[in-house]
Amino acid sequence: MNLLQIAEQYRDNLLNDVIPFWLKHSIDEEFGGFFTCLDREGNVFDTDKFAWLQGRQVWTFAMLCNKLGRRDEWLKTAEHGADFMLRHGRDAHENWYFSLTREGRPLVQAYNIFSDCFAAMAFAQLGKATGKAEYNDVALRTFQSILSRFSQPKGSYSKAVPGTRPLKGLSLPMILSNLVLEVEHVLPHETVDSTIRECVRAVMEDFYDPETGLIMENVTPDGRLSDSFEGRLVSPGHSLESMWFLMDIAHRLGDEALMIRCKDIALRMLEFGWDTSFEGIFYFMDAKGRPPQQLEWDQKLWWVHHEAIVAMLKGYRYTGDERCRQWFHRLHNYTWRHFRDAEFGEWFGYLNRRGEVLLPLKGGKWKGCFHVPRSLFLSWKTLEEIAVSQTVTV
Repeated sequence: MNLLQIAEQYRDNLLNDVIPFWLKHSIDEEFGGFFTCLDREGNVFDTDKFAWLQGRQVWTFAMLCNKLGRRDEWLKTAEHGADFMLRHGRDAHENWYFSLTREGRPLVQAYNIFSDCFAAMAFAQLGKATGKAEYNDVALRTFQSILSRFSQPKGSYSKAVPGTRPLKGLSLPMILSNLVLEVEHVLPHETVDSTIRECVRAVMEDFYDPETGLIMENVTPDGRLSDSFEGRLVSPGHSLESMWFLMDIAHRLGDEALMIRCKDIALRMLEFGWDTSFEGIFYFMDAKGRPPQQLEWDQKLWWVHHEAIVAMLKGYRYTGDERCRQWFHRLHNYTWRHFRDAEFGEWFGYLNRRGEVLLPLKGGKWKGCFHVPRSLFLSWKTLEEIAVSQTVTV
């Protein structure tokens, strides 16, 4: 199968399976916003609404309008979700709640800064799609709030006792390295440049361990390793996602050295995280090979494999490293064989270590309309770019 045929496979699944699934099953016509707790067939099994998944779905449909051309159904869906978010999603300080009831009453406080991150992404894309200043203003104010909370993202909601074992996490600099490019059109140039520089520095200096070649999930405030459960934690999926974020930055900057480093680290993370017994990528691992604290460590998750596919395709697109092509082939076969639901559409989210479906849901508290469509879109377009530049079969 050549690259254009594989690209068509991704395009077809995105536009004729995944997007129609969410359009048909997720829209709450009565109270606004989206249902995300959907069973295998798309039936709603819980009506709570999670702010970051609302934002992610708004982003998805606005992004499709911006990248593939405005379709009324897509834009209507994005604005439907944005309206619910604007009416119900924020507290008095304009921080975004974590979860809401179906009607929009707040359930869980704004403890999770990632609700804010995906709200900023959503409204920035929607501002592009509609040209409405209101949406761009929400994106700008939310992004400024995120930057102001950078050093203490959990604020008063942190469970850690101050001073005993202070740690900082990879998640925020990782996501900011992508988010800053998503909201670039509403930011001053100096803010974009300084945020990019700090995110690259943090990921590649503080969280990258040159001794093991791994990206750590948590390090001390000055970027040192911590020999503790949290300090030894490795999330191959997060690491692979962060590497393709930084590959895009390296491409933007024309930084070949950074590009090669990101590609090599992504390959190392795949080698480290791959289950040689049953295939697939482990969810969590301990950098020293000790028993992980997370009991779900050996599960195989949808987003981990989709982000790995994007990382390998971008690695191959930008560097031509044959190892990336080989890993893409391996990941593509495993992911399409085990996660895709050929009978009812969309993709399963959770497999056990052996690759068997663990939960048949299509959406829930953590899985929504985001990783699958984003990966399908990026894979489709990257495969086409590779095919244009060279004739390759995989």
